[in-house]
Amino acid sequence: MNKIIISFFLFFFINSYSQSIEDSNCTSIYLIRHAEKVRENKNDKNPHLNYKGLIRAEKWNNFFKNIKLDAIYSTNYFRTLETVNPISKDNLEIQIYNPFVINYKEFIETNKGKTVLVVGHSNTIPTFTNELLEEDFYKDIEDDNNSNLYFINICNEQDFFHALYYVN
Repeated sequence: MNKIIISFFLFFFINSYSQSIEDSNCTSIYLIRHAEKVRENKNDKNPHLNYKGLIRAEKWNNFFKNIKLDAIYSTNYFRTLETVNPISKDNLEIQIYNPFVINYKEFIETNKGKTVLVVGHSNTIPTFTNELLEEDFYKDIEDDNNSNLYFINICNEQDFFHALYYVN
């Protein structure tokens, strides 16, 4: 029951917050790790989502359904693309990025005034978030945690709002 109330509050807060800044020139960035992956073959470097992951991908879709996204970024792996495919709804192209060669200042400039979603991995999403904030704030995500939602709002060079939420 508590998780439902917290999820509802979180959805309401983020949705209201992003709606209130929509007309401003702020940049809103949502960052999530891919949903649960198949773990049967330890040598498989590009596994698909498992059943629980497909359910979580649909939960992410429900979470983002009332948030107008201008861009979606994903790494080029089955698990990240399968997490974000329901959200893209075939009307928003998924842009592939490499988290190890991205220019974060250019990313912010390219997406200035937009609302974007970034999907990555347990070791790349916290790093991505930290690089955008220019601060070592978030640690790598535990391997069994696929429910983190990082939110950054940038209204000017010095005005950053950021938060970490757990969405189950």
